[in-house]
Amino acid sequence: MNTKRVLALVLALMMTLTLFGCGEKPAEDGTDDAPKTVTITDMIGRQVEIVPGSYQRVEDIDNTTLEERPKMFDGVARPYVMVYGDTFAALPSCGVGGPNAQAAEAEKILSCTPDIIVSEYEDTDKAEALQQQVGVPVITLRTGVDGVFSEDFSGSITLLGQVFGKETRASELLAFVSAETADIQARTAGIAEDSKPAVYICGLGNWGTTNHLMTIESYSTFTVANIKNTVSGLSAKGVQPIEAEKFTALGPDMDIMLIDAAAVKNIKPLYAEDNGLFDSCKAWQEGKVYLQMAYNAYYTNYEIALANAWFSAKCVYPEQFTDIDMTEKLNEITGAFLGKGIAEEIYRMPNSFGGYQQIDTATFFA
Repeated sequence: MNTKRVLALVLALMMTLTLFGCGEKPAEDGTDDAPKTVTITDMIGRQVEIVPGSYQRVEDIDNTTLEERPKMFDGVARPYVMVYGDTFAALPSCGVGGPNAQAAEAEKILSCTPDIIVSEYEDTDKAEALQQQVGVPVITLRTGVDGVFSEDFSGSITLLGQVFGKETRASELLAFVSAETADIQARTAGIAEDSKPAVYICGLGNWGTTNHLMTIESYSTFTVANIKNTVSGLSAKGVQPIEAEKFTALGPDMDIMLIDAAAVKNIKPLYAEDNGLFDSCKAWQEGKVYLQMAYNAYYTNYEIALANAWFSAKCVYPEQFTDIDMTEKLNEITGAFLGKGIAEEIYRMPNSFGGYQQIDTATFFA
């Protein structure tokens, strides 16, 4: 567990208005009343006593807190690090973390003297045990498979607002996400089903970077944007690989292909070995292949996920989104989440390949 990798939800809520870490006191939401102890229910149903707005030293533990980030993600844009990296660099390590850390390192956490711990390990017994060991509240969040569009995301942001005395900030952020979602839905709601092109999404991160075979049937972005998914009938939920034979069989039905940028470095050597890799794919043959920014490289970057929804909708239904410039939209979204528009900085990252784009299928993987 490493405070250099503060949970993205905490960042989304806290950083825009008042940055605080070890030793900086957060501002309260316009009240002079002395803080009082209240009992809240966290996202896994635990009852926890807290003093809203009183916390100065926050420790995050989750599946992504790593002392050393895997090399596979070098070059992938992490917006919160771009904006607040200097702050993270000054914070102490509180343990190893990562997906292989099955238990929080209580001794190392204690050495950081936190006032509160925010966790995404959805284990009631472990949360209770850690709270007893460390002697400070442990609050568990949950975001759900639909990420920024899920009720769990909304619930977690609301909970953080209550814990840190930032109810107004939480409401503002959720209102922004809700308005963006509603705008996308409204633009695409009236499109007839038989007029919708079939779209294949691939390269989505799943415990690492992936390739063209990694896809998902119930993709929340497609649901929000009323996009028809080429893939159906998968045996499991969530991001998963399909067989190469199934990809080939689906190829003629792929009117549009969206590739997640994190997968490019894995697809490129496969294409070098077999440049007929996408021969069956209608979208590839017709040049209707688009690159979205990596949003789930080891864990979800919520602002990128929201921007990708706009990009997907714009690619599939260009007439409904002629007024949307993706650089402007990404700046608006990162500004709302992180307090700064950083689209150009994101595009300059090596594994962003210049940003949102329609790729040249003749040269992109050559």
